Amino acid sequence: MAVFNEVNKVQYEGPTSKNSLAFKYYNPSEQVQGQTMEEILRFSVAYWHTFTAGGEDPFGGAVMQRPWNHLSGMDLAKARLEAAFELFDKLDVPYFCFHDVDIAPAGASLRESNKNLDEIASLMKDYLKTSKTKLLWNTANMFTHPRYVHGAATSNSADTFAYAAAQVKKGLELGKELGSENYVFWGGREGYESLLNTDMKLEQDNLGRFLHMAVDYAKEIGYTGQFLIEPKPKEPTKHQYDFDVATGLSFLQKYDLTDHFKFNVEANHATLAGHTFEHELRTARIHGMLGSVDANQGDPLLGWDTDEFPTDMYSSTLAMYEILKNGGLGSGGLNFDAKVRRTSFEAVDLFEAHVAGMDCFAIGLKVAAKLIEDRVLEDFVENRYSSFKEGIGLDIVEGRSSLSQLEEHALSLTEIPNYSGKQEKLKATINQYLLETMQSVRA
Repeated sequence: MAVFNEVNKVQYEGPTSKNSLAFKYYNPSEQVQGQTMEEILRFSVAYWHTFTAGGEDPFGGAVMQRPWNHLSGMDLAKARLEAAFELFDKLDVPYFCFHDVDIAPAGASLRESNKNLDEIASLMKDYLKTSKTKLLWNTANMFTHPRYVHGAATSNSADTFAYAAAQVKKGLELGKELGSENYVFWGGREGYESLLNTDMKLEQDNLGRFLHMAVDYAKEIGYTGQFLIEPKPKEPTKHQYDFDVATGLSFLQKYDLTDHFKFNVEANHATLAGHTFEHELRTARIHGMLGSVDANQGDPLLGWDTDEFPTDMYSSTLAMYEILKNGGLGSGGLNFDAKVRRTSFEAVDLFEAHVAGMDCFAIGLKVAAKLIEDRVLEDFVENRYSSFKEGIGLDIVEGRSSLSQLEEHALSLTEIPNYSGKQEKLKATINQYLLETMQSVRA
C-alpha cells in the first residue's frame, strides 16, 4: 500500500521544468565519459535520516509528519521498510544504506535484537528480489546506546568490546545475506575526552585488534564487500581516533590494515576537521584509498554536523573532479547522509530534498568532466611543476641527488624566479565552466 500518494515517479524534465518533483539536470541514462550518469553517480538513500529521524534537536522534540508515526516496535519497522522501497522506486535510486538499529528496534538482549533483525532482513530480501535498488553498505550503530558511553572497540570495558564485536559479527552476516557491496566502520565514540583517564595506546591497539577480527570473520563467512572507514572529527568526543583521512590512513598503516580498508569520505566531516571536501577526497585518492562518499554539506555558521542536503554546485564540481580522476567509486557510491531541516517536516520534503541533491551532483559531474576533457587544471599544474621534469628537478624526483649535489647546484644560483599561482583566475575559470555547462544544458 502506497504511503507517498502525493508523489509520482520522479522523472527527468530538463532545466526549464518548474516541477519540484522532477529532475532538471540528473538524467540517469545520459552518457558522460562513456558511462551513464546513474552508473557514475551511484546515488544512495540513507535509511537513518530519511525514515527514522524525527527532527529532534537539543531544544525540541520530534516534528516530522510521517505516515508511520502512530506505530511502534516491529510494526513501525515494517511500515518504514515498505515506505523505504516505495521512495527508492519513485526516486529510481540504485542504492540505500542502513545501520542495524535503523531497520529493526533493539531488544532487551542481544539475542532479541538479532531476532528482530532477522525478521526484517527476511522481509527486506523479498523487496530486494523485485527492486532495482540494492544495498550499498550497512553498518552497526555502536554509539547511541548507553553501553557505548566510553566507546565501543575503544571502551575501557571488555564486556562492551565483546558486545560491539557481536554487533559487527551480525552486521557482516546481514551484509552477506542482503548483498551489501561495502561494510562501513564509523567510530561514533572511538576517541576520548580527557587524557587524564585514558590509556590511548591500549584503546588504539584494541581498535586495531577489533578491525582485524572483522577482516578474519568476513573471510570465514565468505563476505566479499569492501570495508570502509568513515573519518569524523570532534563529534561526539573531542579527540576522535578517526579524525580525518590522513589520521585514519596512519592508523591503518600502523596496524597493517591498508589492504582491507578504504575510506568513506563525508563532506560535512571534512569541514569539521578544518578541511575542504575536495581535500579529503584528494588525500584518499592519491593513496588509492577512496572507496565511497557521504554526500551532504554543513552550515559554515555552525560548528557541528548539520548533515544538510548538498546544493553547492561549486563543491559538487570539485568533488566529482576527484571522483572522476579516481576512475569512479568502484563498489562505492554517493550516499545522501543528509536530513531535511527540522522545519521541512512534510513527507514530500524528503523527495524534494533528494531531487535537489541529485541535480546538484549531476551538474558537478558534467562540469568536472568538461574540466578534465579540456585539461584546465592538469595543464596548469603540470606547467607549474615543470622544473621537476628536467635537470636538477628530474634528478630529485628519480632519486639521483644528494644534499651535497644539491648544495653544489644551489651555490651556483644567483636568482630563483617564482611565478604566480593564479588562484583567482582558476576559480573564475571554474565559475565560467559552471555557467557555460548550465547554459548549454538549457539550450
